[in-house]
Parts: sequence; structure tokens; C-alpha cells
Amino acid sequence: MNTLAHPVSDFLGNSAALCDAVLRLRGPVLAEELGRIARSVMNSPEGRYVPAGEEEAMLLLGTGEGLRQEVRFDEHYFGRFEVSGRSGYSDADSQHLASLATLAASVLQVHSVAQRTTHAYVQVEAQLQHQSQILEQIHESVLTMDLNGFITSWNKGAERLFGYSAVEAVGRNILFLYDDEDASFHDNFLEQGGRLMEVRRRKKSGEVFWASLSLSPLCDMDDRSIGLIAYLTDITERKLAEERIHHLAYYDALTNLPNRTLLTKLVDQALTVAQRSKLHGCVLFIDLNRFKLINDTLGRKTGDELLREVAQRFRHVLREQDVVARLGGDEFAVGLFELGQHYEASMVAHKLLAALNEPFMIDGHDLRVGASIGISVYPQDGGDAETLLRLADIAMYRAKQGTGDGEHVAFYSQDMNQGMQERMRVESGLRHALGNGQLMLHYQPKFSIQTGHIIGAEALVRWHHPERGMVPPAEFIPLAEATGLVVQLGEWVLEAACAQAQAWKEAGLPPIRLAVNVSAREFTSALPGRVRDTLQRYGLEPSWLELEITESTLMHNIDRVIGIMDRITALGVTLSLDDFGTGYSSLSYLKRFPIDTLKIDRSFTTGIPTDANDCAIASTIISIAQQLKHKVIAEGVETVEQLAFLKDSGCDEVQGYLFSKPLPAAEFEKALKESWGREG
Repeated sequence: MNTLAHPVSDFLGNSAALCDAVLRLRGPVLAEELGRIARSVMNSPEGRYVPAGEEEAMLLLGTGEGLRQEVRFDEHYFGRFEVSGRSGYSDADSQHLASLATLAASVLQVHSVAQRTTHAYVQVEAQLQHQSQILEQIHESVLTMDLNGFITSWNKGAERLFGYSAVEAVGRNILFLYDDEDASFHDNFLEQGGRLMEVRRRKKSGEVFWASLSLSPLCDMDDRSIGLIAYLTDITERKLAEERIHHLAYYDALTNLPNRTLLTKLVDQALTVAQRSKLHGCVLFIDLNRFKLINDTLGRKTGDELLREVAQRFRHVLREQDVVARLGGDEFAVGLFELGQHYEASMVAHKLLAALNEPFMIDGHDLRVGASIGISVYPQDGGDAETLLRLADIAMYRAKQGTGDGEHVAFYSQDMNQGMQERMRVESGLRHALGNGQLMLHYQPKFSIQTGHIIGAEALVRWHHPERGMVPPAEFIPLAEATGLVVQLGEWVLEAACAQAQAWKEAGLPPIRLAVNVSAREFTSALPGRVRDTLQRYGLEPSWLELEITESTLMHNIDRVIGIMDRITALGVTLSLDDFGTGYSSLSYLKRFPIDTLKIDRSFTTGIPTDANDCAIASTIISIAQQLKHKVIAEGVETVEQLAFLKDSGCDEVQGYLFSKPLPAAEFEKALKESWGREG
């Protein structure tokens, strides 16, 4: 047997050639070069490299003795070497071919890993570039900062919002964007990742604007916090609209004084302070004399100007901490606090009367008005604004009756409230009515503005007294709310409405939504269960029922209220927000409430379309509802002019005497059949 030597230098040279081939060549060219190296190393006339997967495609070598060696690294098979063409291959030859295969496998493995790593790097780089392009193109402002508040990135949205380029912003501390009033929030800004807040920020131009700011933690590969991601959106227009609605809803448009709603809130807040300080508080109810004569004789324009000047004089003689409000018409109210003795209110009342002594020169007319003032005192007369205001009103009427010209001041006393016994009589009668079949429901139809057809109704409770006949709702509803009877009354209304809906369902009437009013006292965690049980008891689908809740109900413990609302809507029952615009809710909360419909209060509908402020409030409410995908219904629609304005503004539904008064069940059923008959 002949054996051939394999000099070390030749083997090293071929090893270098193998490494070079793997690095530079691909495909058949690489296979050919590896085959050449095998022939050279083994000193064989025939030899080749067969890549993995190509065994079937390649013909076997010529006949004769030969060697084969797989090129394998761990479990990874790359191919095999084949050599032949000479006789007498020895064990040493097999070892050399095995060494060559081991070297080739190692080099191919390293090259494969390098290729995969490079490919992965390219993919990551492409993905980062793709994400960077997305970040640059989105409209929202996005920036990142380190734990000390220094900006580390700044997208195009931030450039557009603030006016600073990335070159100008990156590396600076976030404080340079703050409005002076927000500087105290810096620490919270850096600590409270995940918070959503409304903040004031300053642009490069110096303009201060409102922004919605959301913070998220920025973490490294080990999930350790290294900074914050801030998302900012300009909400200036929304905040301005919110402020406009607030001013329209809480201030008198004519005099710019607080209205009754805001007065009540401010007085209640001040009474809380007075209670802690053990001080007195007083409410003055002021009614002008001779104003109606002036207004009727000289016209509304002169009357409005007179009211404005009266408001200015009242404001001038009062202290800064005193509250003066216009309640409507020629009625004003004043809240006095931090009084050592209640008789000090009498001194203020006479100062207010003295302020009216000088004549008012308006459009060449020398006008004189007087006033009557009633005073109620905290704490002996009452402990809340509504009570004090009501008692001061009673005292004002006593003052007006006291003298011929009506210019007088009177304190409230118990003997003035002669209606107390009447109230007790009504309360006792209402308790009796709840259990003796004296209550009934009337249904005020709700109409679609687009079709003019009845699409629902509001269930309104009526009291038919066996002796007095129909008792006006205004006489017993406020009493029910004050005494807590409103809870039992609400339970009766829900039960009666569902029973009637089930009867209409069995009679084959088309399904409509019956709206039931829910008072603040009823809006507890027990309400969803009571609604569910009532629907199940009558076998009634939730689509027949709608609950109307007032805006003021929502402003106590927001999270608890939303939880109750979510449980109600989960039943399939829709929610309507009644009297919207008359409460004190923030628009930032409105988007969190799972409501279906906003209801424009009749106090705003009344002035449409002649009162610009009522028009502005109604239009704004409709616009807000459309943005939040809510329907809008206006109540108290009584004229075709009101209807035309609401239709042009995009209102969906209306109810009011223009279409129908509240109807007994039988009459409503007839009207519903006629409405659907027209549709058919």
C-alpha cells in the first residue's frame, strides 16, 4: 500500500485557503473551491465538496477506492467531502480528511453565526428607523427625559407644538417649557410616571397654552427606570370652551355677577368656614321697587342698563369677601360672612339701600328705584345656602309689606313661616298616597327631530288627591327630595314604568325607551340590582328603559359614581344626563361617564333663539355631545323657532309642549300608535 506524506506547510496553506473561500465565495463557486482544497490536501485526482441538500442532484464520483467525510458542527450538517482516484487510502488519509472537515465545519459555523447576527442587526436597525419615522410623523408631541428632567429626545410633533427644534431642546432641562405657575409641579412631573394631567406650558414665542400631559416610565433592557416619556396634546380650545360654558352657566350674562347656582355653592363653602370659626353668616334677599314700571315704560334696553348700574353700586359698597349675585329679573342676593354679630347684616342692608338713593341717569332719564331686603341668619335660621335663601325671600316679602314705599329691611323669624303646617300636611298626604293608589304616571313623548315621530317618553309622576284633585308636581316633588321620600317615590315610578312598558309590549306596541328620573338620594350601589330585579320581574328587555340622572348627582365621589353607572349600562340600560350645563361638572369628567344622551335643560331652551347666551350654551352642548358620540335631547321646546334653531344646530331629539304635554297612559298609547302608523 502506498501512502503519501502531507507536509504541515501544505496543510496550513490549504487551511488558509479554506478560510478565505468561506469568507469570499458563495454557492457552486464555494463548493468547487472546497473540492479543490480537498483534492490538494488528499493528493487525489478526484475530489469534491457536496453541500447539504444537493446530494441527490450530484452524480457519484467515478469508481474506485475513495473516502467520504461529513462536515458537521454539533447538530448542524453542512455537507460532505468526497475524494477518490487513487488506491491505498490509509488511516492517516482518513484522519487528514477528518481534520479538514472539522476545520471546514468550524469556519462555516462561525460564518453562519456572523451572517445571522448581521442580518438581525440590519433588521433591528430597520425596525428602529421605521419606528423613528412613525414617531416623527405622528401629530402628538412626544419627548423623553432622564431622571433629572433633561430632555433626551424630541419629535417633530414637539417641534410643531413648542416651536423649538430638536437641536434647541435636547439637552435642556424640561423646566424651560414651564409656565411660572406650574414650576412647583416639577418634582411630581418627574416622579409620577403614568399620570394624566392638564398643565400650562410655554412656547418659544412666549405664548402660554393648556396641554394634556401623559407620563410613562422609560426603562432600560433590565427594566430599570432611566427616565420618562411625555406625551403632550394642545387642549387650549377645549379649556377655553370649558371656561366659556362655566361662565355662561354660573354667571349672569347681563351684570356679570354670579347667578343663583354659583351663589349657592359659594355660600355653602363660606358656611363651612364660618362653622369652624364659630362666626355668623347672613343671606340678604333684595327685590327692587318700581323696576317693572321703568322696564315696561322705557323698554328692556333701559331696564337692562339700570340693572347693570345697580349691580355696580352694590358691588362697590360691599367687602371683597362678600358675595353678590343676580337671581333673575330685579332680584339680587348677598352673602355676608365673618360676622361677629348678626345685626351687622342690618348695617350692610342699609348701606345697600343708601347706594340706591342717588338717581340713575340712563339715556337722559332721571331714574330712581328703591328696594326691600329680607335677611336670614346662620346658624339659627338654617345651615345651608338654599334654606337661608328661601327664608330670606320670605323675610323680603314681609319687608315689602311693612311700608308703603317698600323700602324696608326685615329679619326672618319663625312666625313668618306660616306655611310650615301646610308642608307637614302635604308630607303626610304624600306618604299616604304612596301606599293607597293615588299616584299615577303621565308620559311626555320624545320626538325625533329628523322624522317627527315618537321615539320614547319621560315618565312623570302625578298625584291625584281624593279631595284636592291633581296636586302640582312643584308642590310635592321638592318636598319629597327634602324629606327623603323621593327614594320611595323613585322606587314606585320605576316599578310603575316597567309594568306599563311590559303591558305595551304584550299589546304588540313597538319598543320605545321610557325615561325614569333618578334622584341623587337613589343613586347608590343598590340601584343597579334594583333595576335588574325589576326588569326580570316583568320580563322586560333593558332596551325599554332609560335612567335620567342630574349633573349634580355625578359630582360626588366620581369613581364610585362611575362604578355604579358601569353596572347599570352593563345591564343594557342606557343613561341620560339631565339638566346638563346647570351643574358644576368638569368636561374632563364627562368623557369618563358611560352615558348615551345629554339633555339640554329647559332654562337654556327658553331663551332660544332670541337670547344669545342661551343659544351659545345650547350650541356648545350639542357640539360637545357630537364630539363625544352622545345624542342630544332638548326639553321645554314650545315654539317652532326653538325647534328650527335646535334642528340647525344638530340636536337629535326634543320634548315639550310644541309637540305634546305629558299624557296619561291611554292617551300616550294612542299617540304612539298614530305616530308609528304614519311611519308605516
